[in-house]
Amino acid sequence: MGSIRKIAVFTSGGDAPGMNAAVRAVVRTAIFNDLQVAGIYRGFEGLIEGDIEPLSARSVNHILQRGGTILKSARSKDFKTKAGRAKAFEKLKSNGIDALVGIGGDGTFAGAHVFNKEFDFPFIGIPGTIDNDLVGTDFTIGFDTALNTVIDAVDKIRDTAASHNRLFFVEVMGRDAGFIAAHAGVASGALAVLIPERNMSIADLVERLSEARRHNKTSSIVIVAEGGKSGNATEIATKVNELAPYYETKVTILGHIQRGGSPSCFDRNLASRLGVASVEKLIQGERDCMVGMINQKVVSTPFAEAISDKLTIDPELLRIADILSI
Repeated sequence: MGSIRKIAVFTSGGDAPGMNAAVRAVVRTAIFNDLQVAGIYRGFEGLIEGDIEPLSARSVNHILQRGGTILKSARSKDFKTKAGRAKAFEKLKSNGIDALVGIGGDGTFAGAHVFNKEFDFPFIGIPGTIDNDLVGTDFTIGFDTALNTVIDAVDKIRDTAASHNRLFFVEVMGRDAGFIAAHAGVASGALAVLIPERNMSIADLVERLSEARRHNKTSSIVIVAEGGKSGNATEIATKVNELAPYYETKVTILGHIQRGGSPSCFDRNLASRLGVASVEKLIQGERDCMVGMINQKVVSTPFAEAISDKLTIDPELLRIADILSI
């Protein structure tokens, strides 16, 4: 166990369903191993300000099923500065904290990597983001729940689309990555999926819509990632209407409902396994890395590798979406 006597845990970046399950697992695993544990509120910003409280096994009662994060989350401009990170380090020392577990995405891990290099401080990351775009894990905490929220919404939208012979453009989150859109496209039977990783022109989209029309398809759903190359859902709907004014188009932007809600069974289990692993990895002497799950096995990936590149969408998934859209 070395010199680690007290671990602190925090959440950072955008909230994701399952973050609370991960916090619970970190706290109880630390206590199981006779370590003290503290919670840092509001991420790096709270660390700099010393917003830190001790946690017990009972502190995390009844949070497994809750969405959001009980530890809150915030962006921190100060932590991007050397002076801000030095202040954070002083707060850790004054609170007797020997190691950190951060739950978040690439921004969180980029900050953690710099902090570790400057202060040689034990730091393990847990991937908590609905975008599912981190190298070093097959799935990130929150992705499955967000995806199921999207599918539930699209299923309801399809009822209206079919009743009125309408064309719906449904915008989902994914400014830089189209994982939600791609998976939702297959699972919802969408006619087309527009994502940042693939360029489908408006002309190509209209041709696909026309082909569906020739096959007597009376209603259609198009899934649009907010960062798609052809624009957002509203812009795309406007362009389609200019080329094909005979469609009655509607736009639905799902927005932040994708972040909320009770985490799925999958996300609860993933968060619990990675929360336990994060503490055990610290005890074993690992640092400056993210714990993830690949092929149902817990693995460690250095922060530098996890943030160096984005996970790519399997082309086979897009091929299947195209085949099944006819």
